[in-house]
Amino acid sequence: MSKPKKGQTEFVQWMEPLLDCLRALGGSARPKEVSNWIARELRLPPEITEVTIKSGANRFHNQVQWARQYLVWEGLLDDSKRGIWALSPLGWKTRIDDDAARTIFLNRVRASQSLRKQHASSDALPVPETADTAPPEESQELDLLDVLKGLPPYGFELICGRLLREHGFEDVEVTQRSRDGGIDGYGLLRLSPFVSLRVAFQAKRFKDVVSRSSVGEFRNALLGRAEKGVFITTGRFTTDAESEASRDGVVPIELIDGEQLVQLFQDAGIGVKPKTIYEIDHAFFDQFRHEP
Repeated sequence: MSKPKKGQTEFVQWMEPLLDCLRALGGSARPKEVSNWIARELRLPPEITEVTIKSGANRFHNQVQWARQYLVWEGLLDDSKRGIWALSPLGWKTRIDDDAARTIFLNRVRASQSLRKQHASSDALPVPETADTAPPEESQELDLLDVLKGLPPYGFELICGRLLREHGFEDVEVTQRSRDGGIDGYGLLRLSPFVSLRVAFQAKRFKDVVSRSSVGEFRNALLGRAEKGVFITTGRFTTDAESEASRDGVVPIELIDGEQLVQLFQDAGIGVKPKTIYEIDHAFFDQFRHEP
């Protein structure tokens, strides 16, 4: 593949590898798994995969999300389950190259422009004019993440303790801030009636990335105090931080970044209310746009 191009339609180049990824992973995957797969298989350099946008989100992942949105509109992906990207029956058998991907984009732009002219409607298809815009499905997630980032430090630690409890942890306690020793709280994870783990967690409101050194410092705090660690952040982790968390021969650490954090809140129904939204099926109306 040629060197990625900057600009409004940068996301178009990720449509083909996105479909390839889902086929390779059995037809479905979580969003971050898709971005990681593409970055790994195409051997993308850090200057592409590590750049952030104004909101603090990862720019590359944002572009992959836009590629996914257009594939959904094209009927190649199934969007019936939130948090899971899945191939539709059409997507399984459809192969697209760079030209086909660009055609998908241009067709949607023309449809959007046509709707705006005919109805001056705000329901026309959104077109990402810059890398700072979020696809429709991601906008609410970003709103929730902004709320979490706006909490005071101790409030964020408390709500992370609540999150762990809602996801099955027992005896969750948040440490006193002046005596936390690098650990924000503890919980007991019962694996069976006979086996349980003492888990320590750290909760940090980061806008940007969490470095390897931060993960290493947390592990040092765990020694002799817990059998496993959980590092929760509103930001994201560098590749080196991820490597440090899974290093052999030391206390294992689970990393929960901003995207995963939002999903966990939604799964547990904490701080969110279900809402039914009807999205216009533009593909349905395409069949009625032909003049006799």
